[in-house]
Parts: sequence; structure tokens; C-alpha cells
Amino acid sequence: MNRSISQNLGGLRTANRQRGMTTLGLIILVCFVGVFVFAAMRLTPIYLNYLKVTGVVDGVFEEFDGQNPSRSTIRKSISRRFGIESVDVIGYRDVVVSQVDGGFEVAATYDHTAPFIANVYFTVKFDKRALVRR
Repeated sequence: MNRSISQNLGGLRTANRQRGMTTLGLIILVCFVGVFVFAAMRLTPIYLNYLKVTGVVDGVFEEFDGQNPSRSTIRKSISRRFGIESVDVIGYRDVVVSQVDGGFEVAATYDHTAPFIANVYFTVKFDKRALVRR
């Protein structure tokens, strides 16, 4: 009986000494976290460019809402703002200004694709719209 008790205590001593993470577990964890960090690094510039486009569309809305603008003045403002903001993802001609009831709809709709790893790509679709009332 004493022998079985000492064997159990020896097993507890061994279990207490085996704490922490193995090198293989650490490598797997670092790779897993690294994939997400790399994905964030690839997607951050895409969303920063989208924030620029959003700023242009919102700026046009604030400038012309209720001012009875024409389509050409809205287009000139978009062109000027794209130059100031250094938007290079889409051109100012890609922004659609269409006449709707009560004003103009300014729509910046585009896709942005960025390579990730090997032949895996991220494609992000953006659609920013604003209604400029007369």
C-alpha cells in the first residue's frame, strides 16, 4: 500500500514539473497570430483609401446639399477633392453622379483586390453613396 501511494505522489510531482508551452506549441501559436497580423497589414491600406473616398463623397454632400448644384459643379468638386486627398484607387470619372428625384446621387462603387499569400487574394467591395438635395 505504501508503494502505490508513493507512485501516485511521484506522478503528481512529475505533473507539477511539466508546466508551460512547448517549443512546437509556441511556433504554431506564432504562425497563427502572424497570419492574422499579415492579413491586417495587407488590408489596412485598402481601408485607408476607402476612408479617403468616403471623405470626398461626404465633403461633396456637405458642400452642395440644398445649394441647387449642377452635375458639372459636383464633378468639378469631386475631381478637385480627389487631387487634394491623393485618391488613386479609383478615378474621379468612376464616381457616378446621377440625377434622382430631388437632387443628385453621388455613388462611389468599386472593388479593391490585394494579394495575400501565394495565389490567395483579398477582394473588398466598397459602395459609398450620398444624396445631394437641390
